[in-house]
Amino acid sequence: MGPVFIKKLHDMLEKIMTPAMTRHQVYTISAAALVLAIVLGVRQTFGLFLVPMTIDLDWSRGLFGFAMAIQNLIWGIAQPFVGGLADRYGSGKVIFGGAIVYAVGVFGMANAITPTDLIITGGVLVGLGMSGAGIAVVYGAVSRAVAPDNRTYAVALVSTIGALGPMVLPVFSQLLIGSTGWYFSLVISSVIVLLMALLGRLLNHSETNNNNDPDMSLMEVIKSAINNSGYILLVGGFFVCGFHVTFIGTHFPGYVFSNGMTSETGAIALTIIGFANIVGTYLAGEFSKKYRQKNLLGFIYIGRSALIAALVILPKTEWTIYAFSIGFGLLWLSTVPLTSGVVARIFGAKHLGMLFGFVFFSHQIGSFFGAWLGGIAYDKTGTYDAIWYASIILGVLAALLHWPIHDQPLKNNLKSQTA
Repeated sequence: MGPVFIKKLHDMLEKIMTPAMTRHQVYTISAAALVLAIVLGVRQTFGLFLVPMTIDLDWSRGLFGFAMAIQNLIWGIAQPFVGGLADRYGSGKVIFGGAIVYAVGVFGMANAITPTDLIITGGVLVGLGMSGAGIAVVYGAVSRAVAPDNRTYAVALVSTIGALGPMVLPVFSQLLIGSTGWYFSLVISSVIVLLMALLGRLLNHSETNNNNDPDMSLMEVIKSAINNSGYILLVGGFFVCGFHVTFIGTHFPGYVFSNGMTSETGAIALTIIGFANIVGTYLAGEFSKKYRQKNLLGFIYIGRSALIAALVILPKTEWTIYAFSIGFGLLWLSTVPLTSGVVARIFGAKHLGMLFGFVFFSHQIGSFFGAWLGGIAYDKTGTYDAIWYASIILGVLAALLHWPIHDQPLKNNLKSQTA
């Protein structure tokens, strides 16, 4: 398996980097993938701490869900501004700062005693840190390092490798929780996060591929984005992605536990999602070569709704949980490179960090409601049923939003307007 994976990765890199892979591109692809693995991997473990922390500290699930909701909201609010800083001053510097704040937040979360402590550390600080080392910053660096025609595929490759984090780290964290307790597991997570500060040094955009992008100022591109109906629809659709993945990432282990299964089953489910996400993200990159990205996004959201409906209807067994995890994992973060690809296709990569940051802000508003309402629903009713039904409806709406998106490059639109 190892040699085959390495050969496959080498072949993918050769397809992306034409005519030759420069040292800068190798560093950018590798460092970006590892940063993404840590950012998303540590984030994927937070749901594992819901049950032990709420029991030991006598907190409600609603409180824990609210802290995770604040985390995702702060991540989203800061992302356009942090993405803009990365566009202008370089991704490496921004990731370095984000890694420090992220690590402090996770360590503080481990030492939280009061609800306010949890909200400030696990909510505000972790949210700010994930923004600085997050998706918009990483994708901006990658998109500027490769030719325009290869951007979606390059981002999908980075996402595919980065998805190893959400697959591996939940298992690692659960083993630590089981053997040494949740406190030590969170402390180790903060140390892992610090590694991103070193990786950030390898990311910059001294070599760019923006020659074919529209030559527009910051204010001009913001105005164009506001007036672009396709961009606005994309912003609306990405709200649903955030709602789905954060509700499941935060509350799925608790949902499994509430249905009479063990905490280990919840950890295995998150791991399966992480593994399937690798496959799904890679396939998204492959399919983006043949099919329009916006159409692929529509099918993904319809698929999510169908899977959630099946989970609600079918008996709750370990095999049902695992089957759902496989299916949903295939559709987990495959939306992200496709959504980033639509933004880059329309506007180019020069201001991608900021523009995708605004789209990602919508994602994080959805994340806020997914994490928060999941906890509120459980505390009020003892089940997550209402949120599952809402997730089905939102998935259908997201699919409908993507079909009419006009995704032609902005430069072509400007030419047609001046012709």
